[in-house]
Amino acid sequence: MKVILLKHIEGVGNEYDIKEVSDGYARNFLFPHDLAKKAGEEEIAIAKEMQAKKGEKAKVDLEKTGKLATSLEGYELELEVKVGDKGQLFEKITAPKIAEALKKQGYHVEKENIILAEPIKEIGEYDVSLKFDHNLETEIKVIITAE
Repeated sequence: MKVILLKHIEGVGNEYDIKEVSDGYARNFLFPHDLAKKAGEEEIAIAKEMQAKKGEKAKVDLEKTGKLATSLEGYELELEVKVGDKGQLFEKITAPKIAEALKKQGYHVEKENIILAEPIKEIGEYDVSLKFDHNLETEIKVIITAE
């Protein structure tokens, strides 16, 4: 049976893909879970149009993300934090704090894009990886100084 996938299904295909699947798989799993619909001629034309739109959107998104990653390559972000008598930080520097500081500098980076093995707990310089959609990666330097 020919179906149009309504969502990405691991091992089967992506949204709006037109696939040939067994009748039982379609009736017993895909249709009841709203993961696919039967593919008629009209539905196939709509699915192909949606795939083209999705491809255009992905191309624009890739370009935008690429510009962001390129502009951040080697960027140095300086964060001033309160420290105690012995130089310990009063608060840990986490991915959300770095994302917020980058947004204040005009870079729209989500906390999910910031890769930290563990929160930063001491003054110093740290290399922080940023991973974006489309497998784009870059590294910035986060410099923690005393306020």
